[in-house]
Order: sequence, then structure tokens, then C-alpha cells
Amino acid sequence: MDLLLDTHAFLWWDSASTELGAAAAAAIADPGNRVFVSAACVWEIAIKRRLGRLAFAGSAAAAIEANGFTSLPIGASDGERVETLPPIHQDPFDRIMIAQCLEHGLVLVTADDRIGQYGLPLIRAR
Repeated sequence: MDLLLDTHAFLWWDSASTELGAAAAAAIADPGNRVFVSAACVWEIAIKRRLGRLAFAGSAAAAIEANGFTSLPIGASDGERVETLPPIHQDPFDRIMIAQCLEHGLVLVTADDRIGQYGLPLIRAR
């Protein structure tokens, strides 16, 4: 299975937080699964750190590599896919990750209940 971690799921995994539920942790740890982290996640972390809304030390890109995950760039087709999404969720970071899941057949690991309304496969992060 190919997973895409929502930003909070990535941060919870990286910090070994108890916020991350057992099912999500097992899926991420499963060597049979490929785990991706979107460039949108790195972008979101950078913006929230700059605004003082997130205490994440170090490099998100380095953390992706250290955890054995694969960085997923945002492609033009991902950007175009956002236009087709219904306006359920207004967060631009989540919208591009939803588009990436739909575009690339990824399962999103998230705790955001609104994302389930898009009908894509999810693993609950909590």
C-alpha cells in the first residue's frame, strides 16, 4: 500500500507522539508499505514555524529522509486536480494532498474528519 502522511501524522510519527494511533503507526511501520510525505507538508511546516505556530526543530526534508520516507513533489497534474475538488475543505495544504492522493492512488493517513467526505481511502491517524 502507498501511504501519504498528512502533516500532523508526519509530525506525530517523527516525534514518537502518542497522538498517533496504533493502526496508523502499524501501517507506517509496515515494510510492505511505501510512505510518502508531500512537498505541501514541508511547505506547511515552514509557514507555521515562521508564524510561530509550530515548534518543529531541524529540517523537515532531513526528517523525511531519516524516517525512510519518500518526498512527493507537487506536479502540474496535482495542481490541476485541485480545481476539480468540491469545496468541502478550504485548507490549501490539505487540498493539494487530497489531489495528490486521488492523482497517484495514495491512501491518506489523517485525523481530519472533513477529508473523509472526498471519498478517498484513508487510515485514521488517531
